[in-house]
Amino acid sequence: MSHFGVVAPPFPSHFKVFQALAIELIERGHRVTFLNQADAKTWLDDERIGFQMLGRDSHPVGSLAGTLRCAANPGGPLGLRRLIGDMARTTDMLCRELPDQLEALGIDALLCDQMEAAGGLVAEACGRPFVSIACALPVNREPGVPLPVMPMAYEDSERARQIYQGSTRVYDWLMSPHRQTVARHAQRFGLSPREGLHECLSPSAQISQTLPGFEFPRRELPEHFHHVGPLRSAAEASRPLTIELDPDRPLVFASLGTLQGQRFGLFKRIAQACAGLDVQLLLAHCGGLSVDHEEQLRRAGATWVTDFAPQQAVLQHASAVVTHGGLNTVMDAIASRTPMLVTPIAFDQAGVAARVEHAGIGLKASARFAGPGTLRKALERLLSDRDFVPALERISEQALTAGGTRAAADIVEQVLRTGRPVPAEQAA
Repeated sequence: MSHFGVVAPPFPSHFKVFQALAIELIERGHRVTFLNQADAKTWLDDERIGFQMLGRDSHPVGSLAGTLRCAANPGGPLGLRRLIGDMARTTDMLCRELPDQLEALGIDALLCDQMEAAGGLVAEACGRPFVSIACALPVNREPGVPLPVMPMAYEDSERARQIYQGSTRVYDWLMSPHRQTVARHAQRFGLSPREGLHECLSPSAQISQTLPGFEFPRRELPEHFHHVGPLRSAAEASRPLTIELDPDRPLVFASLGTLQGQRFGLFKRIAQACAGLDVQLLLAHCGGLSVDHEEQLRRAGATWVTDFAPQQAVLQHASAVVTHGGLNTVMDAIASRTPMLVTPIAFDQAGVAARVEHAGIGLKASARFAGPGTLRKALERLLSDRDFVPALERISEQALTAGGTRAAADIVEQVLRTGRPVPAEQAA
């Protein structure tokens, strides 16, 4: 059996996806080791998964908290530049330290997050096969599709393509510290010139949690690109819902993900919006709020307030979900056929919101400016309008047949077994 190394950004939502795949591979007899800074180990909760600490000097214990705070709320241009600088420093550290660790640990292949260029660079430099995995929206570029981080709606016109190209130039300029880091290490490794994340993807297999019906129309994805749907573990899917629901009142679930759970003001507006509706509201803040904040949200209109909830179980009962637009939550909502109100905050969430509206499976609202009245009107429409049902049914069927974690593991094993690219139509 093989020993896989995992290279991913040290964010809990990304580790959650890779842990699900790691568990599936371990149960097939393989070994899996995550290679990252020390603080990231906290996101793993299965003792069978290995962890190798990197960045002892550059990313010491306790340093990740500041990065996560900046990622959750980058603010203006200065905060954004700091976040990009953090990304560049992490990529630099991984490119310096990974090669020796691959040899020392006997890593046969790498599972690489699309959002961390170091995985692909080091795998290619060290002659290791690797598979790219998109936990967030895929970074694969093509002229007629806006970048994942852009809020634009899809439009098939020359004017739209020019707007997309202009926004791409701005993005590349902002990312210049990271692009320079990628270019420097590509040259140091003796690889072909490259700068962007999209230039560090696997030539063997690229796996995405997205589904064709959810994405904007794509015409130039590589043959070895695989839409497999949500990557989840069986244990996660089996977690039960322990609250007692009123079967006569709709359930609204609200979660802003693992990095945005401290946004009390937005949660309060959501609670106030639901107070004017005959619904039950479950708020999950992922540990971001105090006990006092929880009580204030109950008084504002929330039925239940908790740190964590079994998301898949909740969504099976929910009539609507309010989300920040994290892809994990959106894919779970699609699988459960739950219409969603997306309030994007950071990263690719604006792009996710645009795709939710384009697919006809939900609505979007401003996390900053939408008041309780605006949120209430959107929720009223989600709860009463049947127009969202056909698209949700169609795309959820894609999720059921895409294969999920098992399909992803099959593709990974096929890459190692054959040593050749795995086209989507020939995946095991």
